[in-house]
Amino acid sequence: MDPNLSGGIRSMWSNLPTQVTVMRYWNRQRRSVDQKVLSGDSLGFVPGNQVTLLQNGEAYFPAIETAFDRARYEIYLATYIYEDDATGQRIADALKRAALRGVKVYVLIDGYGSKHLPRSMLDRLRTDGVKTLIFRPQISPWTLRRKRLRRMHRKLVVVDRELAFVGGINIIEDRGATGEMPPRYDYAVAVEGPLVDVIRLSAHRLWSMVSWTAFRKRSARCGALPVATSTGGSMSAAFLMRDNFHHRRDIEAAYIQAINNAESEIILAHAYFLPRIEFRHALINAVGRGVRVLLLLQGKVDNLLEYYGSRALYGSFIDAGIEIYEYRKGFLHAKVAVIDAHWATVGSSNIDPFSLLLALESNVVVDDKAFGANLAHSLKKTVETDGRRIMRDGWKQRPAALRFIGWLCYGLLRLMKGLSGYGVENDRAKERKQRNNKRQ
Repeated sequence: MDPNLSGGIRSMWSNLPTQVTVMRYWNRQRRSVDQKVLSGDSLGFVPGNQVTLLQNGEAYFPAIETAFDRARYEIYLATYIYEDDATGQRIADALKRAALRGVKVYVLIDGYGSKHLPRSMLDRLRTDGVKTLIFRPQISPWTLRRKRLRRMHRKLVVVDRELAFVGGINIIEDRGATGEMPPRYDYAVAVEGPLVDVIRLSAHRLWSMVSWTAFRKRSARCGALPVATSTGGSMSAAFLMRDNFHHRRDIEAAYIQAINNAESEIILAHAYFLPRIEFRHALINAVGRGVRVLLLLQGKVDNLLEYYGSRALYGSFIDAGIEIYEYRKGFLHAKVAVIDAHWATVGSSNIDPFSLLLALESNVVVDDKAFGANLAHSLKKTVETDGRRIMRDGWKQRPAALRFIGWLCYGLLRLMKGLSGYGVENDRAKERKQRNNKRQ
């Protein structure tokens, strides 16, 4: 981060009246700061990065543990799920070692995703010197109020200005409690280079917002740190997030733009896939242009409503010529895509209403032939070895009861979205956009 920019942020912060909330402050400054931090085109591509693909927890957990052990100044960790299992204990030990060296450690978990985390683990982290916060700790299973449905679904790590990790992997044992099941099929990326500063600023903003909400007090300033020793690389990459302020549609818009520009191949792998009609039309139109569209989707029942609800859309996809494969070796947890073997994204955002309309999400987009080819190869290998293709004839002949269950779950998901108020909010947003277009 530019030292002048960091100094400007510190100066503005120190002059804020105590009664002005962190949220209002960041809302006012968000756009101007983003313009100064981000370079490149409107998507925010930043050149000069090295982005490394990590598959499953067996690659991710050792990588972040090593990064924690090398940290000198600060660590941010945000995760939807943090479990008190072998992996959770292992990461807690690494965070403790960092805190004992004087590193400032910030851990943010979601109140719903981590609802099973015992108080003893939180107490242990705090005793060890780790600052912890819970995003929306008050949860109720009997309400569809927006506050309950808005979850912190991001999975990211930032270490100093050296390294950041973004993906879909939670802090949880990769093979289940018994260790007998296949690992969750998932991805993350390790980022070195100037994009780390952008991710760090985003992590600090979120921590500041939650800190104010919880304690009505200012959090630590996003102060200047020594320049990263890493030289980065040659990749152009962007950090995208979804929030409920100025970045409501960034991730979905990036997907749709890339799909509309596709020339040869689109590969999407998602645990939960229930796209809006505009997204569906973009995929179908791509097939009409001669683009191969391949979907790798969940083949095991993880979330009953989402599993059967997404299958209600299979027929229209198959009729349009889209290839659908289901991953049945274990649980699919990936949220990745690669288009034309150069545009690729890895992150926490599913393609469903909860990720695209409600949750706080984060993705990294990479525009690089080597990275895109690597991710495409990994996905195609999985499709060949562990994917089961859904064929048209077999799909049309499935029992009527399964067809009914699919459409019932699809309808219930749409109803839940409507009851939460987001269907109305979407319509109003479209109306505002149309009015603005007319004025222009």
